[in-house]
Amino acid sequence: MHNITSPRTDDGAIEQEIKAKGLTAPRITPADIEANIAEEHYFTAQDGVRGNSGQGDKIHKWVPPVGQSLSLLTFCVLIMRNGFTVTGESACASPENFDADIGKKIARANAVQKIWPLMGYALKQQLAGN
Repeated sequence: MHNITSPRTDDGAIEQEIKAKGLTAPRITPADIEANIAEEHYFTAQDGVRGNSGQGDKIHKWVPPVGQSLSLLTFCVLIMRNGFTVTGESACASPENFDADIGKKIARANAVQKIWPLMGYALKQQLAGN
């Protein structure tokens, strides 16, 4: 596989481009998204299994090889100001590359991407007078 650098398409870069072009109509901004996030929570699939297995720390005694993959799957749960929840996830193919902080960043970014259409719909409803 090759590492290919792509143009910057993150939310901040797009917002900068919108501003640079003088586009001023109502829109959702990255700041709007962040302002609507009340809480954020992170855990791995393994954390979830342990928390709900009823076995507590007993699961530490033996984890089947497939179960080890659960520690490479990171979830982010964002709770919006209105109480709605949005989730994101990040899975790491190679255990050697797993980094909890990177997994959390990717999972959060994936959750945030799900907020855009929700807030966009709400803005459109507001603009339509509904």
